[in-house]
Amino acid sequence: MSGKQFKGHEVSCCIKYFIFGFNIIFWLLGVAFLGIGLWAWNEKGVLSNISSITDLGGFDPVWLFLVTGGVMFILGFAGCIGALRENTFLLKFFSVFLGIIFFLELTAGVLAFTFKDWIKDQLNFFINNNIRAYRDDIDLQNLIDFTQEYWDCCGAFGADDWNLNIYFNCTDTNPSREKCGVPFSCCTKDPAEDVINTQCGYDVRAKADVEQKTYIHVKGCVPQFEKWLQDNLTVVAGIFIGVALLQIFGICLAQNLVSDIEAVRASCLFT
Repeated sequence: MSGKQFKGHEVSCCIKYFIFGFNIIFWLLGVAFLGIGLWAWNEKGVLSNISSITDLGGFDPVWLFLVTGGVMFILGFAGCIGALRENTFLLKFFSVFLGIIFFLELTAGVLAFTFKDWIKDQLNFFINNNIRAYRDDIDLQNLIDFTQEYWDCCGAFGADDWNLNIYFNCTDTNPSREKCGVPFSCCTKDPAEDVINTQCGYDVRAKADVEQKTYIHVKGCVPQFEKWLQDNLTVVAGIFIGVALLQIFGICLAQNLVSDIEAVRASCLFT
């Protein structure tokens, strides 16, 4: 009788090893992201001088790798060890943590839709703050250049936003050769050019507004980003829904595995 009772409650090997396999990939990706972030910090000398973190006036893109890698590492570790060792505490931690992330994403989506104008102002502030620190960090510089090249834009709402940068502003006291210019990423590209002309933005804002359009993109990145969202709304929504479904699926699997483990343990107590 006791043997039949025990066989009535078994831990599902399929769920157990599926969660383990999925999370081992997740964990390895987290390690890779953390490694890239720490390597980038080491290259910039941050690890030898932690106080240099506060020296940057803008956003350091390395934080994206470190935070993302840290979250993935913790979740992957909890899911792997929890499934492999049938540890209900780690599995519950995994499902609760994943549920919190899902709730935060859902809240952020609702707030972004409700407070669109406020989000636009914050994005404008974020871009302009990073424009000020453009030359202070190579990773930040590459991020801004990628953004301006990808969306064919310049500044937050226009090329004149580059007056905020000490190297590009048009003041008479500015001794920089880049005075009244913009970064090369603002320039319109000539398909015939094989090599990027990094000086294409020099003195361009000293020209008339009509003439500037020949050399650079005059639209700002905020309106271009809004246009990109509208044009790719289906793709963006599909990605968010896919990620949400994957998170819900992971939470359900973890909870089912916890239920199986607790049922088996309860059966063992009565045998």
